[in-house]
Amino acid sequence: MGFNDCAATGRTSMKRVQTRCRAPDPLTHESTGATLVGGATGQLTIIATPIGNLDDLSLRAQQAISSAPLILVEDRRHAQRLFQHLGIQPKTLALHEHNERALAPQIAQRIAAGERIALLSDAGIPLISDPGFPLLALLRARQLPVTIIPGPNAALAALALSGLPSDRFVFEGFLPAKAGARRARLQALQRESRSLIFYEAPHRICETLADMVDLWSPDRAAALCRELTKRYEECLRDSLGGLVALLQVQPDKVRGEMTLVVGGAPEQTRQDADADQLLGPLLAELPLAQAVRLAASQSGMAHRFLYARALALTSGESPA
Repeated sequence: MGFNDCAATGRTSMKRVQTRCRAPDPLTHESTGATLVGGATGQLTIIATPIGNLDDLSLRAQQAISSAPLILVEDRRHAQRLFQHLGIQPKTLALHEHNERALAPQIAQRIAAGERIALLSDAGIPLISDPGFPLLALLRARQLPVTIIPGPNAALAALALSGLPSDRFVFEGFLPAKAGARRARLQALQRESRSLIFYEAPHRICETLADMVDLWSPDRAAALCRELTKRYEECLRDSLGGLVALLQVQPDKVRGEMTLVVGGAPEQTRQDADADQLLGPLLAELPLAQAVRLAASQSGMAHRFLYARALALTSGESPA
């Protein structure tokens, strides 16, 4: 219960203080709204929607969607399924990756003029690997009010199901579709010690897993979650190599919306990090054996230790 939503009346005696409260409008959320030029109050409300099971839509989200004068949707056809579930036919405007930069100024102007607008994506929380950032960046720059009705999110649901460390994690969203760019991104993440969360399309999941096995390690713990909150929800917990083997013999599992969680790389010791920092530039210019000899003479580290680090660095494996 918000302080601004209640007015307390009473006396200084021991009598019970009586309170009267009014429920805030689920869309305007008047307790945090801003009064703009001419007394108009406009606001954007970001609303999370189900990632599969429509019954996961919160009561507050249902009320906000039903009362919204205008709803920004990623895909009108997809949003129609949700609207039919709620028994409503609201006014909508398509906002997607192809038009959001062009529409953002117009929407910001409407909010500044006092309009209350809601933002939905096809599933989950808008802006999380979904359209909306150009609009939010503009609203932030113009100091226009924004609120959120949180809810379902595939990344956090998969992390919770994965059985992998959840105290520290990195959300990477979708990796690049092209193989070269994808492998470059995975190489940059090679030593990330936090759990990593990825979204991936079914037609690319096998290639992505194979790249991770090649660039990281087949033994890295992972969990592939598919069709979360739906009838055929499944969480496949295995190593990266084990997941590759599993999908090869059970191609029927290469279906549906997928979230991949991968355990982080073992954290390096200070000596490991120093060795890799020293070896990196040398290996880029010299043969492995020569780079190791030079690194050993410069640092005083054991030749065998440096050789093992150099082999791991040049093979693309995590040098842990």
